[in-house]
Amino acid sequence: MVKPTFLALSIAAACPSIVYAKDAQQDLATQLQQLKLQVEALESRLAEQSKQQTAAENQQHTTAAAVEKPAAEKPADGIEVGGAVRTNFSHTSYDEGNKNRGGDFDFDLLRLDFRGTVGDVSLNAEIRFFDYMTAVKKAYVAYQLDELWQAQLGITQVPFGNWPYNSNNYFFSSNYYLGLEDDHDLGLLFKRQISDQWQVDIGFFKNDELGGIDGYVGDKTDRYSYDIVGTRGATEDIYGEPIQALAETNTFVSRFGYHLTQGQFNTELGFSALSGKLHDGVRNAGDYQAFALHLNSRYQRWQLQLQHSQYHYDLDDIERIAVGAYGFYDSIAAEAKSATVNLAYDLPVQWGPVTDLQFYNNYSLVYDKSDQSRSTLMNVTGFSIAAGSLFTYVDYVHARNQPFVGGSMAGNSAEEEQRFNINIGYYF
Repeated sequence: MVKPTFLALSIAAACPSIVYAKDAQQDLATQLQQLKLQVEALESRLAEQSKQQTAAENQQHTTAAAVEKPAAEKPADGIEVGGAVRTNFSHTSYDEGNKNRGGDFDFDLLRLDFRGTVGDVSLNAEIRFFDYMTAVKKAYVAYQLDELWQAQLGITQVPFGNWPYNSNNYFFSSNYYLGLEDDHDLGLLFKRQISDQWQVDIGFFKNDELGGIDGYVGDKTDRYSYDIVGTRGATEDIYGEPIQALAETNTFVSRFGYHLTQGQFNTELGFSALSGKLHDGVRNAGDYQAFALHLNSRYQRWQLQLQHSQYHYDLDDIERIAVGAYGFYDSIAAEAKSATVNLAYDLPVQWGPVTDLQFYNNYSLVYDKSDQSRSTLMNVTGFSIAAGSLFTYVDYVHARNQPFVGGSMAGNSAEEEQRFNINIGYYF
C-alpha cells in the first residue's frame, strides 16, 4: 500500500474477491520510520500535497534513500489514527459467473492505522478488517539509536529486494505470493539510513507474525503476508490444509543498497539474503534460504526496477510447500527462481481533484521449480490515479499459474488467464 499525519494514501491489499493490494510509501524523510501498505503505491506523493511537514513514507517503488527526521524536529508526543476504506471491481476470464454478470463489485477492506511517538519511542501499527478475516499487517515500536541507526521491534517488514515494493500495481509481483515481497514477521530489525551511499538493514525474525508453529490462532491463513504453513505430499490437494504443519523460525536477514547519482539518474544497486530454520512442532525439520539482486533506477519521471531472486526450502524428500494468506491455503515449489522487470512513468496533472497519474507495466516470471510444475508468469499493465483522499488502481492482468488470477504457484496449466481490475480507496 498515510494518515492524518499519515494522510499519505496507502493502497493495500486483498479483497473479498481475493485481490491483493498494496500499501504504503515512505517519504524521502523516513524509510526507517515506516513503510505503508503495499498498495500504498504513490502514497508519499499524496502525503506531500497535504502533510509535507511530517515524515511521510517514501513513494512506493522509489530508489530514493530514506532519511530520518532531524533530531531538532522532534515530534510532539501522541498517537494519530488514520485508515482506509477500499472497494474493488473485477472482470475475469476464468470465472464464468463473473463473466455472465459483467464483473463483480465488492467491499475490499476497512483499515485502521496507528502512528506516533511517546517519549523517545515511536509506534507504527496497522490492522485490516475483511468480510472473511481480521489481520494485523504490522505492529512495532521503534527507537532511534543515533543519527544513522534505528531499531524496530515487533511485526515489521522483512528487508528483501527492491524496497519497499518490487512492483507498482495493485497485485504486487509474483514474489509476493512466494513470501519474498512486502513480507512482515515478528522480530528485531536494525535499519541504517543512507550514509556514504550505503544503506543497510539487518534483522532477526523469531517467527512469522502469527507466532510460528506454536502460535495460538484459530486459522493459520488469517494473515496479510504469505508464509510457509506446512509441507505438501505428492498426492495432497494444493489448496487443502496441510497434513504436516511447518513454520519458519530463527531467521537472519540482511539487505544492502548502494546509491549512485549521475546527472538526473538516481540508482540503487543491492543484494539481499536470508537464512532460517523450519520447525514441525517437535524438531527442526530443515532450513531455508533466499537471496536477491536488485536494481531500482529513476530518471526524471521514469522508474525502472529489475530483480533476480532464488529461494530453497531444504527438507528431506519434499518438493512442494504449503503456504497461507488471506484466508486460503496454496502451494509453491520447494525451490525456484524468479525474475521481475518493472517500468513506470509518473505524470503530475491538474484535472479537477486529480493531481497525479502513474502508468506502469510490471512483469514477473517464476521458473526452474523443483516440483516440475510449469512456470508462473504475470504481466500487469495499468495506471494509478491520485485525487485528493481517493486513490485508484486500474489494472489489466495477463497471467499463468498465478494466484488470484485463476491459478496457483503449484499449478501446471498451459492456459493464460486475464483479469481487469479497478481498486478504489478512500484514505483518512
